[in-house]
Amino acid sequence: MSAQTMTRSADEVAKRRRPGRLKAYNSFRGVMIVAVVLIFLLPLVWMVMASFKTNVDIHDTTKSFIFTPILDNYSHVLGNDSYLNFVWNSFWVAFCATGISLLIGVPAAYSMSRFNMQKSALLVLLARIIPGVSLLVPWYYVFANLGWVGGYGVLIISHMFILIPISVYIMMSFFDSMPLELEEASLVDGLTPIGAFLRILLPLSVPGIATAGILSFIFSWNNFMFALVLSGSNTKTLPVAVFDFVSYASIDWGAIMAAACIMTLPIIVVALFAQKYIVSGLTAGATKG
Repeated sequence: MSAQTMTRSADEVAKRRRPGRLKAYNSFRGVMIVAVVLIFLLPLVWMVMASFKTNVDIHDTTKSFIFTPILDNYSHVLGNDSYLNFVWNSFWVAFCATGISLLIGVPAAYSMSRFNMQKSALLVLLARIIPGVSLLVPWYYVFANLGWVGGYGVLIISHMFILIPISVYIMMSFFDSMPLELEEASLVDGLTPIGAFLRILLPLSVPGIATAGILSFIFSWNNFMFALVLSGSNTKTLPVAVFDFVSYASIDWGAIMAAACIMTLPIIVVALFAQKYIVSGLTAGATKG
């Protein structure tokens, strides 16, 4: 048998094996995708179903999927006049903290990216790594002496401690992916460095800004620890309001699930409509070089 015939036979065998391997790979990938989706969706599905159950039905395993839905939990939550105020508090704190963090973080990220300020970037990363719980006691002591505890300002400042590093590191990778020729061409055309940043780079960085803003808003909206310690009765946010359904003697699971669904719905809507910005912003700079 000639070498050419042997090579042709080996190629034919490889071609026959390839569809089987590809089929096995596709089956394995499909199983893993389904498993991951179920792991992430099952808690959410259980939360939504529990919001339409009585407390007795929630603990009854025979009524996990087959039960008589009720709206009492949502009536109990939305019937509370203070709950809409809690929604406004969460929105206002998240909106202000996100906006101010972007105003500070975007120019800071541009400076660190263009001027190789590695030490400053390390300090920002250090602020992101420090556990927030370690700052609550000194923050409370300082803000209490200033008379700020219980106001919106202290919540916004505490959230900015985490939101600014998020904005800086997302935008740094985005600015790193932008070619320097854009700025050089704008300087040749007569723009100042600040003008080049405002008129050229900033409009091009909208996807990154949207990503940083969305992720920052989600973190601030969901934050529980800072609001629990630093908020007051008039500035209480939604995560703390959900915790109010836990009492010493009992836990109103149905109301907690209903309140959690109401709190989660805006975030899901924002994430769905802004998905393309999140993906493009998080992958910016990944192919640099």
